[in-house]
Amino acid sequence: MVRSSRVSEPALLSPSPVVPDPGPAARSPFVRLTELLAGVTPAKPALSLAVGEPRHAMPGFVGEVLAGHLDGFGRYPAGKGLPEFRAAAAGWLGRRYDLPRPLDAESEVLVLNGSREGLFFSALMARRLASPSKRAGLGDGAPLVLLPNPFYAAYGAGAEAAGCESVALPLPEAGGWLPDLDALTPALLQRTLALYFASPANPQGTIAPRAYLERLVALCRAHEVMVFADECYSEIWLGAAPPTGILEVAGPDYVGVVAFNSLSKRSSLPGLRVGFCAGEAAFMSAFAEFRNVAAPQVPEPLQHVAIAALADEAHVVASRDLYRAKFDIADRMLAGRYGYERPDGGFFLWLDVRHLGGGEAAARLLWEREGLRTVPGGYLCRSDAQGRNPGENYLRIALVQDPATTEAALARLLAGLG
Repeated sequence: MVRSSRVSEPALLSPSPVVPDPGPAARSPFVRLTELLAGVTPAKPALSLAVGEPRHAMPGFVGEVLAGHLDGFGRYPAGKGLPEFRAAAAGWLGRRYDLPRPLDAESEVLVLNGSREGLFFSALMARRLASPSKRAGLGDGAPLVLLPNPFYAAYGAGAEAAGCESVALPLPEAGGWLPDLDALTPALLQRTLALYFASPANPQGTIAPRAYLERLVALCRAHEVMVFADECYSEIWLGAAPPTGILEVAGPDYVGVVAFNSLSKRSSLPGLRVGFCAGEAAFMSAFAEFRNVAAPQVPEPLQHVAIAALADEAHVVASRDLYRAKFDIADRMLAGRYGYERPDGGFFLWLDVRHLGGGEAAARLLWEREGLRTVPGGYLCRSDAQGRNPGENYLRIALVQDPATTEAALARLLAGLG
């Protein structure tokens, strides 16, 4: 699915290409969905394909490990995380990726209360840690934080909390849903503190090639722009090869780069709320100090479950095979419809429903006719300066149910959309 990353409208990336939008795009897409469907009684039993919450069976060892460490609930956990957890995370990253050198578990890895917490607070840290030369180049206006568009809502919320202006980068279909690196001009990057990036992307599932990541890091590093890589879908790839990680191309010092991951998607444990970040040591040191006073700690028993999960790949492979089986079903049922393409990774469908009036109309129609709960693509995007929302014609559907339920749900989708 990877296509050329050149965007056809680079003018959209002038120094302030997007009007700051504190309105609908800053709100939870699921709150907006609830409002959209309020008062509509579905004709069939409800089935949610809206939330990216894995419904695969959790690993069988979770209960036993948790039970063996219950005494940990009687202690305040350390903000940095257990040394054993940080070692487990560093070890997994070293096995999973071809890193320039092994990560130092003491200085380059931190536990998180789910990756969302770290992604949110990271913009604040980027602003706090900006060098004097970077601060001098920011100009008189608010610093910028660059977001993909569509984007995960935590990115924009973090930028807002840090007092930064979010700039949504267009991800055109013709460019493989990747930001156009040619359009990241020196003038734009000079005003920018951080750039958020996801591969596989949410919701399009695009995996960025290694050469793309190398250039992205080089561009940002040259202008002291932190790269925050959201890699929570890294273990759900649908082709033969796993995605390249941002740390693989960051050089042996990892300067200017932080990768975020969690157990939510990899191990089907969204309720565990255990994630981690890894990368530049100076950033990690400051982040650890901040988290000691401001961020939620992660209970020790949950970290022990995560240690066991990071040491086991069998359950990850089994889960990935289930996602592939569900996309095989989608290939068969949706071929030639709604612009469907099998994504590189992740577990979302990103369907073109403009012929039905766009994502909102289609989501309401599916709920009314078939009891299917789906997310309008426009709820995951921000509008540009001309008022155009790149997701307004799309519908996001999460293939998180079991294969049999997925097939039944797709049949209902076809019946509802026609």
